[in-house]
Amino acid sequence: MRLIIGNRNYSSWSLRGWLVARKAGLTFDELFVPLDTPEGDRLMAEHCPADRVPVLEDGGLAIWDSLAIAEYLAESHPALWPADRAARAVARSASAQMHSGFPALRDELPMNCRRALAPVDYSAACATEIACIEALWAELRRRFGAGGPWLCGDWSIADAFFAPVALRLDRYAVPVGGEARAYIDAQLGDADLADWIAAARQERYVIEHEER
Repeated sequence: MRLIIGNRNYSSWSLRGWLVARKAGLTFDELFVPLDTPEGDRLMAEHCPADRVPVLEDGGLAIWDSLAIAEYLAESHPALWPADRAARAVARSASAQMHSGFPALRDELPMNCRRALAPVDYSAACATEIACIEALWAELRRRFGAGGPWLCGDWSIADAFFAPVALRLDRYAVPVGGEARAYIDAQLGDADLADWIAAARQERYVIEHEER
């Protein structure tokens, strides 16, 4: 298998796909596409069917989009979703909500692993989305996550989809309640996410419009 990813510092979708592959215990090669560069444009045209990262190559098959990659890997590694049917359904719903929603958060607080810890001003729309995320995390934890630090019991794809959100809320010093802070700390304490962040901080590419 080979996973095609963008800049670790900025590419939240690459992080999601990478985390799922890592948690599945897979051995895979990586192809790095430096975004917003001529080299990256060439690699994107050659390897990315939808002109987006990540892409998982498995033999002659290319799977693009992080949610599609997650579902593809879960077919052979079902523990990536919760075993309980209700928890699994809600974890899927939360992942899909993150996949398609929260546009103000994405736009105003872009993922930036190298960013110095500091607050920024953000809109009322972004604040509303952050409050929605906090409420969603609290509900998932209340219903399914009491036995551990993750949203729905053991680590699941839902946690991969909210890992970049945890990074955003941490790096922009967003004030959150104690429950959300505990979940952010659990994400930051995860060894696989720590590996990603360490590699991101070694990158030297800068995408100006992603800097805040």
